[in-house]
Amino acid sequence: MDRSSALEYINQMFPTEASLSGVEPLMQKIQSEIRRVDASILAAVRQQSNSGTKAKEELAAATSAVQELMHKIHEIKTKAEQSETMVQEICRDIKKLDCAKRHITTTITALHRLTMLVSAVEQLQVMASKRQYKEAAAQLEAVNQLCSHFEAYRDVPKITELREKFRNIKKILKSHAFSDFSSLGTGKEAEDAMLLQQLSNACLVVDALEPSVREELVKNFCSKELTSYRQIFEGAELAKLDKTERRYAWIKRRLRSNEDTWKIFPPSWHVDYLLCIQFCKITRAQLVDILNSLKEKPDVATLLLAFQRTLEFEEELAEKFSGGTTAAQNKESGSDDEDEGGEHNKIVSDIRKKYEKKLAVPNDEAEQDKEKQKDLSFPGAGFNFHGIVSSCFEPYMSVYIELEEKSLVDQLDKLAQEERWEIEEGSQTNILSSSMQVFLVIRKSLKRCSALTKNQTLFNLFQVFQRILKAYAAKLYARLPKGGTGIVAAATGTDGQIRTSDRDERMICYIVNTAEYCHQTSGELAENVAKMINPQFADKVDMSEVQDEFSAVITKALMTLVHGLETKFDAEMVAMTRVPWVTLESVGDQSEYVNGISSILSSSIPVLGSLLSPTYFQYFLDKLAASLGPRFYLNIYKCKHISETGAQQMLLDTQAVKTILLDIPALGKQSTVAASYSKFVNREMSKAEALLKVILSPVDSVANTYRALLPEGTPLEFQRILDLKGLKKADQQAILEDFNKHAPAIIHPTVTPTVVPPVAAASVAIAPVSTPAISITPSMAAFSGALANREDVLARAAALGRGAATTGFKRFLALTEAAKDRKDGPFRKLFNA
Repeated sequence: MDRSSALEYINQMFPTEASLSGVEPLMQKIQSEIRRVDASILAAVRQQSNSGTKAKEELAAATSAVQELMHKIHEIKTKAEQSETMVQEICRDIKKLDCAKRHITTTITALHRLTMLVSAVEQLQVMASKRQYKEAAAQLEAVNQLCSHFEAYRDVPKITELREKFRNIKKILKSHAFSDFSSLGTGKEAEDAMLLQQLSNACLVVDALEPSVREELVKNFCSKELTSYRQIFEGAELAKLDKTERRYAWIKRRLRSNEDTWKIFPPSWHVDYLLCIQFCKITRAQLVDILNSLKEKPDVATLLLAFQRTLEFEEELAEKFSGGTTAAQNKESGSDDEDEGGEHNKIVSDIRKKYEKKLAVPNDEAEQDKEKQKDLSFPGAGFNFHGIVSSCFEPYMSVYIELEEKSLVDQLDKLAQEERWEIEEGSQTNILSSSMQVFLVIRKSLKRCSALTKNQTLFNLFQVFQRILKAYAAKLYARLPKGGTGIVAAATGTDGQIRTSDRDERMICYIVNTAEYCHQTSGELAENVAKMINPQFADKVDMSEVQDEFSAVITKALMTLVHGLETKFDAEMVAMTRVPWVTLESVGDQSEYVNGISSILSSSIPVLGSLLSPTYFQYFLDKLAASLGPRFYLNIYKCKHISETGAQQMLLDTQAVKTILLDIPALGKQSTVAASYSKFVNREMSKAEALLKVILSPVDSVANTYRALLPEGTPLEFQRILDLKGLKKADQQAILEDFNKHAPAIIHPTVTPTVVPPVAAASVAIAPVSTPAISITPSMAAFSGALANREDVLARAAALGRGAATTGFKRFLALTEAAKDRKDGPFRKLFNA
């Protein structure tokens, strides 16, 4: 225990003075414990001393025992060696006898097998000479097994002689079998059942020979069977494209007529399968030669008929040799509303009737066929009959594509001519019927082509679809009303103006909806083609360019609507400039030109709102506000002189026009218009209000008011404002000099809002328009005069604006009349600094 622990222990034992009486008994107890511990230690030391002596004695005894054990082990090892030597002496003669017995047994077995081999070879030779194929086949198996036992004795003369004799016998058997099979196909086998049995047995012999013999026999048989086919269809009479169907009829007839005869071949040989592969290769080569030898492009009807019959033949082969696993590989995935049964044959029949009377046109150079066909020795190993012959037609299908394109163009022109550019009564969609007819025609054309091929030809047809849809977009674009052009339009001031009637406005809305429908449907068409076409062309299937064309039509159509309404506003804008603003005596109700603007919008907007989607209606409104607001602002400058009363009336008209513009969404019954439209209308019309407030300002503060309300204005515009106020040139000069002296650098912000044109099938976000902040330049801060600071000017101008905006017409009129004769009236105080 450390010092602190000991102190704690003592304090714990003797916490009080009274407890110290127990110190003496405790000390005695501790002394007794010490004596007991010392005695225990002494006893332990004595015991350990005795144990050490005993341990040495035990270690010496263990060492002696180990040495004795080692001695005994050495004696045992010596005796074991002696025993082994003795056993070897005893068994030496037995091992020699055992080795001799093993050699004798091997020799006897080899001689016995040699005897059997010699006998079997002799028997096989006799069987070969007598053409006993069935027995020879079994004997061949036995001889082959016996020969395998003598592989190690190849250098022994007798074995070499027997092996050479066996090879000669196999050559004889092969020669006899090939000779007998040469009579197959001559017609004798149909009458001689013995010959068929003999050939069947010969097949067993061929199977017992090397696999190369079987392959050679089957190859010779197929070549012999197809020799007549080559001769027949290489002749001038049948070496024509329109005779293609007879080729497939020939092989089918051959397979049916020889079905019983060819049963002599083992099923594992797949003779009919290999014969059909060889037939397809020969047919493909001959068809390529025929197509290459044509001086002109092939007739479309003949080409399509040959193509269709080839596809049907390949389908039959695929079903026959693949168990139907590829039967549906080339069938059309999509289906029309009509019944699909028997559609495959009907499609090509329709194509043939469609083009049988049309003349062929020159063809481009045919592409070389790079597709390699592989020979497979048995069905089900991956060999695909689809395309083995029909692929040779692909380079020559351009005539079909050209006539399909011509047909589509003709139908497009016909649909465009028959289009009334109106929607039938009761129609649930505001889409032109010609657009749906165009896609119906395209769908039928796609269905016809996909039933024939899904490779390069289908991709070429897809490119035709792109051109047709672009042409249709161009027809929609061309139908939009155009502005006036030429000398007469320039002389009358209508150059570039677009005049639209109510019917034109409806037609433009139909064009917008139709272009949107075409934009969406063309994308779906591309997806369908990508799913059905060969994967190597799928990445190239893209309708983005076509969709861009229809998006351009939508944008142009909506801008045409805006320009058409702008043209309708021309008369009202002229009427505004002809109002005698300088002689106006009192402020009354809104002017007639404002009523005209309201009437124009009231007649057009409800129709446009009911026909356009919210997205395109929003875009139209943004463009309309972007046009009418600045135009109204600039039209104020076109007026001659504007008196104070005239400016107040015009300010009232401006508020009315703004209210009309803000009510357009409700007028069009589309409440989902973005809030950015209201902000933009307020911003654009606030410029006109600011201009009128500058005109209303006193002459001595007009410059300061102009800088405060129109910081982006130019000196030229300021001079025009002075002209509108009716100031003489001499009075203007001093004001202009003061204005130019304190004028900061002029900033011209962009007034046109950022508007994203809508695209079909996509949500359009219209960028909100924010009113640019008015900044105070150092020169403006230093102004002193009639106005103490810029805030006073803005407050007074705003108060004037509120008076026109929130006061009824009668109250406003009463206020202005009462202020005429009062120098301290509410209007006078606004500008008295």
